Amino acid sequence: MKKIRLLDLQTVSPLRSQTCYHAAAEVLAEGSPDTIILVSPASPYVCVGFHQDLEREVDREYCQNRGWPVFRREVGGGAVYLDAGQVFIQWIFQPSSLPASVEEKFRIYVEPIVRTYHALGIAAEFRPINDIHVAGKKIGGTGAANIGRAEVVVGSLMFDFDKTAMARVLKVASEKMRDKIFQSLEQYMTTMREELGRLPERNRVTDLYLAACAEVLGAEIVPGSWSEAEENRARLIDERFLTPEWLEPRKAMERPGVKIHEDVHVVESVFKAPGGMIRLTARLRREKVDGLTISGDFTIFPRTVVPELENALIGLNRGCPDICRRVEAVYDRLKIESPGLNPSHWEAAFAGLPVV
Repeated sequence: MKKIRLLDLQTVSPLRSQTCYHAAAEVLAEGSPDTIILVSPASPYVCVGFHQDLEREVDREYCQNRGWPVFRREVGGGAVYLDAGQVFIQWIFQPSSLPASVEEKFRIYVEPIVRTYHALGIAAEFRPINDIHVAGKKIGGTGAANIGRAEVVVGSLMFDFDKTAMARVLKVASEKMRDKIFQSLEQYMTTMREELGRLPERNRVTDLYLAACAEVLGAEIVPGSWSEAEENRARLIDERFLTPEWLEPRKAMERPGVKIHEDVHVVESVFKAPGGMIRLTARLRREKVDGLTISGDFTIFPRTVVPELENALIGLNRGCPDICRRVEAVYDRLKIESPGLNPSHWEAAFAGLPVV
């Protein structure tokens, strides 16, 4: 029977709760065992998705005042407040161990979590593309990335969640909007504490989860140890994650909605596709795009292709009929996968750039 290494790291620093799976992925070699990491952060922090514009998504001043660090992960998705109320589940697998399709990866990853919730008496179900719901309320989401040669899929067991903190760390246009976000979290998000009326014991839940993994994956889950190579790599990644270059790699060119001079304006378009939000910040020179920054909470493979999409759209104007064709060409050339996001969604986001 196939063996999967288990690393139950229990509680670690906020930074290491993110860098541990990056390190395990970067040192994964051909023939290395697949690994499942279980871990929780010792204190709260905020984590943004790989493609997000940090300054637009997170109230950094508030986080700093609360002593909550902010990190950027190599996995897509949105900004999220995290604390000890969650047990993170991090899969670091060989490419041959999971389906090629990103959507199928999510389906397999979610199945043991759903079975765990069922065993606890919680009627959870997979909600494509990558969420878990209980009677219409979200109890978890997932993210995926290629890191090194590894297929990485991440999510959590949602014991508890501070919805007030989540609503507060986001950067929003007004307090009225923040109130609406909190109300929406209250109405459409749930946890084990809410569903069961109590907090279940961690080891019982993780035991149920690991048994479900063994069934779904047809494998024996074998406790392992954190290697010296992984620790050495994790220390390097710890340092990288703390640098301004990693945290803010792609600042917007100027503040959007600004007239630079008669022929040059900076504008912005936001489009919500099924697979996530696309934000385009464009510099228009005589109605044509001569600079473009793409950000958002979407998932895209390979994760490094966003600059290629930006380059494909530079030089076009809003009414150009070639937008979808150009994006399709990039998708075909680079074998792009973006669950819930296709070339027509990029075209719609581009068309949403305002007339100046």
